[in-house]
Amino acid sequence: MPKQTLLGLTLVELQEVVKRLGMPGFTAKQIASWLYDKKVNSIDDMTNLSLKHRDILKDIYEVGIAAPVDVMRSVDGTVKYLYKVGEGRFIEAVYIPEEDRATLCVSSQVGCKMNCKFCMTGKQGFASNLTANQIINQISSLPERDKLTNIVMMGMGEPLDNLDEVLKALDIMTSSYGYGWSPKRITLSTVGLRKGLQYFIEESECHLAISLHSPVPLQRRELMPAEKAFSITEMVDILKKYDFSKQRRLSFEYIVFKGVNDSLLYAKELLKLLRGLDCRINLIRFHTIPGVDLAGADMDTMVAFRDYLTSHGLFTTIRSSRGEDIFAACGMLSTAKQEENKLKES
Repeated sequence: MPKQTLLGLTLVELQEVVKRLGMPGFTAKQIASWLYDKKVNSIDDMTNLSLKHRDILKDIYEVGIAAPVDVMRSVDGTVKYLYKVGEGRFIEAVYIPEEDRATLCVSSQVGCKMNCKFCMTGKQGFASNLTANQIINQISSLPERDKLTNIVMMGMGEPLDNLDEVLKALDIMTSSYGYGWSPKRITLSTVGLRKGLQYFIEESECHLAISLHSPVPLQRRELMPAEKAFSITEMVDILKKYDFSKQRRLSFEYIVFKGVNDSLLYAKELLKLLRGLDCRINLIRFHTIPGVDLAGADMDTMVAFRDYLTSHGLFTTIRSSRGEDIFAACGMLSTAKQEENKLKES
């Protein structure tokens, strides 16, 4: 019988483990320290636990850290890691080093149900949710983990569609028993799921990024089927009930498609839609993916779009593109390894 994993358990869950195994309550904090502060790979390394308690733990548990099974390096320094997360299933995480920061783009699902037209992950379909162990493992097993300054939940999957496990992982990242990071170091990106959105805002202090891509509901529905269930106008109405004027940041991601959503008419609609919200816009260059009849706008068009929004009081940036040559840029994460397995099975 496979052993259960300790990595990815919250302090509350560790307290339940030690109680069930007849260990003193303080042992939970000791285990948490070994997992998230000292980052050990083995229960044997938890040397302030008695040999007896280590043996009891080892009967049922293992640390559960798993190294990436493959790596690809971009000419710009971006590194894409492949992780095995079950029989025939894989996910990717992307490490993005910059002069003043180092960001890890973390996945939350194997594939995705949202099926956004412009996203390679959506094209591979949905296979399973990741556990908190599999989410945290992308950080703990990262060779560059000690250099990390920021986490973005912008990898494969829709985080709000796996909210329980994502919130456990965020708790570990931000709590004193875990990594102890400020929530300001973490951003969750979502297409917007009604129940999950409100719950996340109320239960977490991490930054929030909304995948917008069009201010026109009918057009957004064509690009993002999730619009049918929860429209962007309803979403904005809900967001207006919360205060994003202090440390917590609200941003909207907007991929600029040539001849689709790149004219100043759309910029004007964005200003109307987001009026009254303390937020910013991140403009993103589209990276062509197979089988999708969309193209990216040129840089002059993006600059004009940005300058129009900024001059009208909506702070707007153009996100630099990283890792395109290794399919690690926005919207490009998909595991060829998984597709190989599907072909073998068919």
